[in-house]
Amino acid sequence: MPVERLENSRWGFGSNCFVCEPANARGMQVPFSHDTDRAVVFADFTLGAEFSGAPTYVHGGATLALMDEGMSWATIALSEKFAFTKETKAVFEWPVRVDRPYRLEVRVVEEDERRILTEAVVLDAKQRPCVTARAEMAVLSPAQAVDALGVEPGEGEERYLR
Repeated sequence: MPVERLENSRWGFGSNCFVCEPANARGMQVPFSHDTDRAVVFADFTLGAEFSGAPTYVHGGATLALMDEGMSWATIALSEKFAFTKETKAVFEWPVRVDRPYRLEVRVVEEDERRILTEAVVLDAKQRPCVTARAEMAVLSPAQAVDALGVEPGEGEERYLR
């Protein structure tokens, strides 16, 4: 299973991302990866009590932030486009609990030049879907992508600006 670690530096920009940046001491610090064989972006994570809503449950907003970040990484890694979240719908079947391991998996299910539809699922240790989400991602124009990144993509990564 070829797996690539997804890091902002690959595209030539720094980040202080609340969800994925390992240097953001106040963030989640959840690393994302791309399974190239399965065409899926994933993250294995355990969130502590600092991300709780109810004392033993992860706050729903924290869970959605994690899923939103995964869906953004999916547009980059799977569709080779930069995009922003236009609309999301999520269903919470089971609570995500603090201090327990989970896996987030995201796939691209449909795309064209202007939008990308993604689906995400948070699975517990028993592989039970706890939260599912579907999002429509709006593809950024090359100028919008450069504006969002603050820099041109790194050398060899220009294909993301089409």
